[in-house]
Amino acid sequence: MTDHPSHRLYGRAAGKPLSKRQQGLIDDLLPRIAIPEAGQGMLAPLSLFPGVREVWLEIGFGGGEHLAGQAARHPDIGILGAEPFVDGVAKLLTAIDEQQLTNIRLRRGDARDLVATFADSSIDRAFILFPDPWPKTRHRKRRLVQSGFVRELARILKPGAPLRFATDWSDYASRALADISASPDFRWTAESADDWRKPPADHVTTRYQEKRLGDCEPVFLDFVRV
Repeated sequence: MTDHPSHRLYGRAAGKPLSKRQQGLIDDLLPRIAIPEAGQGMLAPLSLFPGVREVWLEIGFGGGEHLAGQAARHPDIGILGAEPFVDGVAKLLTAIDEQQLTNIRLRRGDARDLVATFADSSIDRAFILFPDPWPKTRHRKRRLVQSGFVRELARILKPGAPLRFATDWSDYASRALADISASPDFRWTAESADDWRKPPADHVTTRYQEKRLGDCEPVFLDFVRV
């Protein structure tokens, strides 16, 4: 367990009751593909996927559409996902089962605890897509992307590794851009407004993104670990 601030990044971790099938996947499939517990900095992600060439990480995968889509497109890449909400985990497990995806490992819980277990320079790419925006000023300390977590991302990402952050809340976009750009370990890759206004060519659209619940059009910020 890492020494991150004790405040939670999310509210309730369960919503409406799961279907019988979903509960069966939580009980049977999730334990088989769960990311094992490990001490701080002790887990080598590549060891979880024999034969893959890279390991990617999605932090807060929501309903799992993006993660499942990337896994299907890249069967030679292992993809790790962390998500606290059981509803989202169940949806992703359903996709994994239906599509017979074998290159995914999951953790239900706080992504900060998972990230703390990864060895230095062990992740080849990371995604943080539409995290909880906590739009009220008094709640913004709960946002995932802040300077302390940026340092942790820099620790686990390999040199040259891409990092993508997306949000549809203007204030969060501004703050995340400032916090990540302030790190000497990351470089923002945008060269024109279209680079952050338009979805990247390799992006997989999510259900949350389509709902347009934020206060602006989706913003995509791509960085590279220098």
